[in-house]
Amino acid sequence: MLKRIRIGLALISISLITLLFLDATDTVRSFSWLAKLQLIPALLGGSLIALIILIAMTLLFGRVYCSILCPLGIMQDIIVRFGRFKSKKRYHYLKPMRWLQYSILGLFVVSFFLGIGFIVALLDPYAAYGRIATNFGSQAYVALNNIFATWAENRDSTLFYTMSFNHKTTLTLIVSGVTLLVIMLLALINGRIYCTTVCPAGTLLGFLSKYSLLKPVLDVNRCNGCKVCAMKCKSSCIDPVNHVIDYSRCVVCMDCTEACKQGAIKYIRQSNKGKVTKLAESEPEQSNESNRRRFLSLTALLAIGGTLKAQDKIKKEIAILKEKEEPNRVTPLSPPGSHALGHFTRHCTACGLCISGCPNNLLSPSTSLSTLMQPVMSYRNGYCRPECVSCSELCPTGAIGSITKEEKSSIQIGQAKWIRKRCIVLIDDVDCGNCARHCPSDAIEMVLSDPKNEQSRKIPSVNSERCIGCGACEYLCPARPLSAIYVEGVERHRTV
Repeated sequence: MLKRIRIGLALISISLITLLFLDATDTVRSFSWLAKLQLIPALLGGSLIALIILIAMTLLFGRVYCSILCPLGIMQDIIVRFGRFKSKKRYHYLKPMRWLQYSILGLFVVSFFLGIGFIVALLDPYAAYGRIATNFGSQAYVALNNIFATWAENRDSTLFYTMSFNHKTTLTLIVSGVTLLVIMLLALINGRIYCTTVCPAGTLLGFLSKYSLLKPVLDVNRCNGCKVCAMKCKSSCIDPVNHVIDYSRCVVCMDCTEACKQGAIKYIRQSNKGKVTKLAESEPEQSNESNRRRFLSLTALLAIGGTLKAQDKIKKEIAILKEKEEPNRVTPLSPPGSHALGHFTRHCTACGLCISGCPNNLLSPSTSLSTLMQPVMSYRNGYCRPECVSCSELCPTGAIGSITKEEKSSIQIGQAKWIRKRCIVLIDDVDCGNCARHCPSDAIEMVLSDPKNEQSRKIPSVNSERCIGCGACEYLCPARPLSAIYVEGVERHRTV
C-alpha cells in the first residue's frame, strides 16, 4: 500500500512539473510551487519555508524527496521500470563511495561561491530534468498539440490552438542529450546510483535521512537470508549478509518492504523493534576498479558537456528582408524581478523554466561560458510586455523574484539608445516614428531632426528617466540588420 501511495504521488508530481516546462498555462502555473519546493532551487533562493518543509519531511520520513518530488529521480524509476521490465532480481549491495559523493558536493559548493554557474547548472537534478523536458519533451508536445489543432480547425473547433516551436541552442541540446544518455545508462545499469553517488541534493539529504523518525527497519529475527530485499533495492544500500541498511542512501522507494515475504522489513520507527540493523557508519574500503572507471567517466562526461560550445548557424530570410541581428550590448539584460545582473547569474540554475514559460520567446540559453545555459534576453522575437510576469511566477530559485504587473511597469531593466546613422528617417528620408508610437512608458518623443527647420523629418528622443527597457522600440524598429534604437542593460534595476 505504501509503495502504491508513493508511486501515485510521484506520478502526479512529475506530470505537473513536466507540464510546467512544456506548456505553462495559467492552470498549470498554479502548481509552480512544486518547482519552488526543489532542494537546490530552495537553497539558492533562500526560501526558508521550502527548506523547513524539506528538512521536516526528511527527518520524519527519510529521503522521500528523491522518490516523490525530484523529477530526475522519478524519471530514473520510470526508466528502470520500462527499460528492464523482464529482469526481476538485478541489484546487489554496493559499498558507498563517500569520496566521490563528497568530492562532487564540494565541487558544487565551491562552484556556487565562485560563481561558476554552468557547474551548478549541470549538477542540479531539477535543472537537469528541466533542460531534458524543454529540449526533447516540448518538441514532441508541440508536434502532438499541432496535430490536434489541425484536426480541430478542420471541424471549426477552438478546443486546440497551434503552438510554435521554441528555438533552442545547439549547445543546450547537446548538454541535455549527454545528460539524458548518462542518466539512462546509469539507471539501466544499477537503478538509483546517480542519486546515491553523484547528486549533490541526494548527498545533502543523506546527512539528515540517517536520523529520520520513520525508516525501513530490518528485523534480524524474521530474516531468513534470502537476499530478495537487496536484489530489489535500486539504491543498493541493503547489506543482507551483515543485516545493515545505509539510510543515507535509502530513497524510501518501498520496494524492499513489498518484496520481503517474511515481513522482516517494515517502514516503522526504529526504536519500536528490538534488535535491528545498525546504521552503516564506517568508511568504505576502496571501490573496485570497474566502478571507479564508470564514475570517473561520468564526471568527465559532465565536465565535457559543460565546456562544449556550439553556434546556431541557421539563417532565415523573410521575403527580401534581412534577419534582425542582436545588438552588441555592453551590459546584458536580465528579466524584471532579478534586481541586478549579478544576483540573477548567481542564483540561476539554468533549469529553463522561465524560457519555456515566456509567451514572447524573449529568453534563450546562453552560450557564454560564464553564464552557460542561463537565460539571456533578446528582443528579436518580441518585447517584454509590461503586463506579463510569467517568469517571475515560475522561477524556483529567486533569481527572478516575484513581482506584480503594477511593479513591473515601473522597473527599469535597461535604457533605450538611439543610433543616428542607422535610422531610416535620415538614411531613406522617410517618416517613421514606430518607436515612439509603441513605447508603453511614453519615454520616446519625436523631435525635429533640424530644430531650425520646421519641415525637417522627426527623429526619436529618449527620456532615459522614464524608459523601462521593455524593448518595444528595438523589436518594432524597421531598420535592418541592426535596429536604429536598442536597449542597453543596466547592472542594477531601479524603479522609475
